[in-house]
Amino acid sequence: MEPQFFKSSYSNNGGDCVEVAINLAGTHGTVPVRDSKTSAGPVLNVPADAFASFVAGVKRGQLGVG
Repeated sequence: MEPQFFKSSYSNNGGDCVEVAINLAGTHGTVPVRDSKTSAGPVLNVPADAFASFVAGVKRGQLGVG
């Protein structure tokens, strides 16, 4: 299965974004992340549980972003 990358709908800042492929979380246990400006560049495979914790922390305002 190939990763299906997408950007957040909040990514309206001129292209300084990351893309994620959550379609692999269930089957591979990872969430691939890449720079949206360099789609052919390197991909960081983040463990799905770590990515979920990161997103939850952002939503709670615990990481100083958002």
